[in-house]
Amino acid sequence: MANIVVVGSLNMDVVAVSPRIPVPGETIIGNKYFTAAGGKGANQAFAAARLGGKTAMLGRIGDDAFGAEMRKTLADAGCDVSGIGITPGTSGVALIFVAETGQNSIIVVPGANDAFEPGHIDAAQLRGATAVLLQLENPMKTVLAAAQKARQAGARVILDPAPAPAHPLPAELLRSVDILTPNETEAAILAGLAPSRLTPKEAVELARKLQAAGASTVIVKLGDQGCVVVEGDTATLLPAPHVNAMDTTGAGDVFNGALAVGLSEGLSLCDAAVFANNVAAISVTRLGHGESAIPSRQELASFARRTEGILEATTLA
Repeated sequence: MANIVVVGSLNMDVVAVSPRIPVPGETIIGNKYFTAAGGKGANQAFAAARLGGKTAMLGRIGDDAFGAEMRKTLADAGCDVSGIGITPGTSGVALIFVAETGQNSIIVVPGANDAFEPGHIDAAQLRGATAVLLQLENPMKTVLAAAQKARQAGARVILDPAPAPAHPLPAELLRSVDILTPNETEAAILAGLAPSRLTPKEAVELARKLQAAGASTVIVKLGDQGCVVVEGDTATLLPAPHVNAMDTTGAGDVFNGALAVGLSEGLSLCDAAVFANNVAAISVTRLGHGESAIPSRQELASFARRTEGILEATTLA
C-alpha cells in the first residue's frame, strides 16, 4: 500500500513561453511551445513519487491520447496509477502562458476531472496512508468525501485550496483537514480579501483567520519569501533559498508533494516544510515541472548543505 495518496486532478498542460504575458486583446509572438502532463493532483503525485515516496494517484482521465500519456507519465515516475479511472470524452487541459520572468497565467478546462465522483473513492485505497493530498480542481463534493474518508482511515489530510473558490470553504471540509496550504493569493481570497503580495506578518494574520474558520494548521506559501507555518499558537517563517526562477508553474504543487514525503519520513512539520522549500526552489530554476524539474535526493542534499546556516527560521508569534 502507498503511504502517500493523492486524490485530485490530472490535466495536460499546453504551455507557451513568451517575453511577457499578453494583456486582453493583444497578440504577441512566443519563444517556445510544449505539452507536459500536469494538473495539481498529478503534479503533487509525480513530485512525491520522484522524491522516493510510495505514492498512489486517484482521479479521472478521458479516453484520449492526453489521458493515456498522463497515466504513463505517473507510472514511469513510480506512482501507483490503478486508482485512475477512464471517463468517455476529453481529459482535463491547462492552457499556460509563461513569461521570461518565470511568472505565469493559467486557464484550466476540467474535462474528465469533473466526472470524478465521491463513489469513485474506495476507502480501502486510503487505508495505510500517512498522508492524503487534496486540491480543488475536482467537484467540491468529491474533495469533501475524500477528506472525510481519509480522516476515517487515520491519514493526515493536506488540502491545497487551489484554485481558491469564490465562496468560503465548507466548514465540514476544514474540520476534516489537518494542514491547509494556500499560497498568498489563495489565503487572501479565502479570508475574503483582495489578492495582494503579503508580508510574512500579514500571512500570519490571514492564517489565524483560517484557523478561526476551522483549519487547525496552516502553511502559507509565499514564493521567494518562503513559507509561514502556523501550528496552534506558534507561527514560524521559513525563508526560501535565493534562486534565479525560470518557471514558477507548479511550484506550489511540488512543495506539497515534497511536504508529504518529508512528513512520511518522520520529519517535523517545520523540517518537512524546509525540505519542501528546497525542492520547490530547485524546481523553479528549470522550465516545466516534470521529471527534469524534480531534483534527485543527492542533489537536494548538496543544495541543503550549501544553504545550511544561511537560512534561519524566525518565530513570528
